[in-house]
Amino acid sequence: MARKKPPRRHRRHPQKTSPLRGRQPTATPTLSERILTFLNKQKNPVSMAVLLKGLALAKFERKLIYDLLAKMERSGQLSRKKKKWLITDKANLVKAQLTLNAKGFGFAVLEGQSAKKQKDIFIPPHALGEASHGDTVLVKILPGSQGRSEGRIIQVLKRGFKRICGIYTKGGKTGYVTPDNDKMPFTVLIKPDNASNATNGIGVLVKIIDYGSKHRIPEGKIIEVLGDPESPLVQIRMAIEQANLPRTFPARVEKAASDLVEITDCQDGRKDLRYIRHVTIDGATAKDFDDAIAVQKTKNGFRLYVSIADVSHYVRPGSVIDNEAYQRGTSVYLPDLVLPMLPERLSNNLCSLVPDQDRPAFTAILEFDSKGVRTGAKFTKSLIRSHQRFTYDTVNKIIYLQEKKLRTRYKSLVPMLEKAKKLSACLAGQRTARGALGFTIPEAMITMDGDTIASIGRSERNQAHLLIEEFMLAANEAVAETLDTTSTPTLFRVHEKPDPTKVSQFTEAAKSMGLQLPKTENTPAWFARVLATAQNSPAEYVVNNLLLRTMQRARYTPENLGHFGLAAQYYLHFTSPIRRYPDLVVHRVLQNYLTGTKKKPLSGETTLDEAGLFLSTRERVAVDIERNVQSRLSVLFLKDRITEYFDAIISGVTSFGLFVELLEYFISGAVTIGSMKDDHYNFDNHGNKLVGERTAKTYQLGRLVRVQLDHVDMLSKRITFSLVDDNAGKRS
Repeated sequence: MARKKPPRRHRRHPQKTSPLRGRQPTATPTLSERILTFLNKQKNPVSMAVLLKGLALAKFERKLIYDLLAKMERSGQLSRKKKKWLITDKANLVKAQLTLNAKGFGFAVLEGQSAKKQKDIFIPPHALGEASHGDTVLVKILPGSQGRSEGRIIQVLKRGFKRICGIYTKGGKTGYVTPDNDKMPFTVLIKPDNASNATNGIGVLVKIIDYGSKHRIPEGKIIEVLGDPESPLVQIRMAIEQANLPRTFPARVEKAASDLVEITDCQDGRKDLRYIRHVTIDGATAKDFDDAIAVQKTKNGFRLYVSIADVSHYVRPGSVIDNEAYQRGTSVYLPDLVLPMLPERLSNNLCSLVPDQDRPAFTAILEFDSKGVRTGAKFTKSLIRSHQRFTYDTVNKIIYLQEKKLRTRYKSLVPMLEKAKKLSACLAGQRTARGALGFTIPEAMITMDGDTIASIGRSERNQAHLLIEEFMLAANEAVAETLDTTSTPTLFRVHEKPDPTKVSQFTEAAKSMGLQLPKTENTPAWFARVLATAQNSPAEYVVNNLLLRTMQRARYTPENLGHFGLAAQYYLHFTSPIRRYPDLVVHRVLQNYLTGTKKKPLSGETTLDEAGLFLSTRERVAVDIERNVQSRLSVLFLKDRITEYFDAIISGVTSFGLFVELLEYFISGAVTIGSMKDDHYNFDNHGNKLVGERTAKTYQLGRLVRVQLDHVDMLSKRITFSLVDDNAGKRS
């Protein structure tokens, strides 16, 4: 895994190394770009003399500069006030964050702009300047093609990283660190005094002390030796550092959490609901219980209590705990590790709805008729007491598998659970009838045994999971409808219609797999019918995956745009304030509505629009690191199994090969077209398949195949297989 030698170009010709970010020479900024860069830094208009001095130009160039300024004024890039110059909006300069691709090019993501309103700006390798992955940059937008803008980076405003993880290589009098991120195609020079006794091939954490320039590679100092890069725990740590996520809370935040006073009575109008037989139902390893439920039978149907931990009582806008929670945005769940949004005193203690303890909550009391149609909704701050901590597995055995021993053990709560079962079935029926999508895409379940990966598989979901999901969805929809119909500004969780082009592509792919589809409609009900068509077929997993890729990404915004996937007119997040900041915002807004107050739900001058964009970004960071860790551990899990055989399903087809998903493990990889030696294969884009010229052998989406593991690459996190005969590697 570790690179034994640093790149030859850095060892042999250090004075001629490529710039920080890439391998290609960069274009020299034009004089007009230098002018724009300089003026962008100025708060006030500047004179010709100041401009000449700032650009380090001689006085004899005054005429040249004046003519260029006049030309830029005519084009609208600059304006003049009393012989002083300033930049205008028409200069096409934007502030953005750079995301690099391993191939050397990048995309500039505009700050404060949603993806729907503006496509990312393409930055070719020669236009990257000295910028690197994650940097905040000033971009000059150039005329683009195919509907996407192209730009040139003319200034690095803020570096995206101050430290990196990588593999240390000792080379002569100096050493080098190769970043453990293929979006950073450079090495970092480590001088002997900054090596911290690191040994060859070890994983390290490096502080950048000099970002280098066009002719100098970056220089760093090793601040921590992490250990063997083939250790799963070291790989998880590297992923955390790569995502720039904090592993601990600042002392001031921990101090503020320890100073909080536990609430034990019904003060300030809080409703006493301790007599209601609430229970929590969570995973076996859960420690933060943020929701409890209870169901009663009524004359007209059912009454559902969804009580959510009252985080807003303890975490007030603008407090040190609140500011830290906002910056984190969400808890991050990794194998055997949680990076929580809130300090443990809150997440696992004061706010956690542990059994047999009085806890403050925010309760939704929802009325339903016998068919599961909501007929009423009330909300109140409450004090509750959980009567039992259940796991999904236990509840599934009690009410769905009807295990006698467990039903006897929990006989006092079985009647309530049976009512919950009936109500959840009614709610599921209502959602299905309106066309809500029932995705069946499993999540990875990585089991650790100390510093060893015990297994990588698919997480199991049973009917108890679905029961709780129905109740949480019901509460979220009820709160959303209440706030929207009363014109109360809040953060909604929206999921917009898929792009018609992507729907068309999905339809082609599904038909190529032999599915008989109903007439195409861009409605939740149509997609639900497609999912039903694929249910229990070999192609079910692939169809669900394709369909998910067709969908737009859900996001947070104060504009209620509905939720396509749930076929819901009103939706937001209310039920997990311990681990999601948007839920905490909704709690504050709902309390303002109930009490008729107008307290700000956010700190300082932050608006709901800004919060929606920021918190959507934090959610994406959490998803990305979870996938990153899964990729890293998948590579480690398979690294000693080269040449072994596996059963797989084709999950993607491209001109350069196949993507496959192993059936036994939740691990994906690629089969390159170059490894398919038995024939010359052509890519059928419309049929989503590869077809052999001589044999007419076909490999298409959803086909089951037998593969052999050829290679794993720790740096790129790529796994490569080759196709083999269906009987290869099978025992007789």
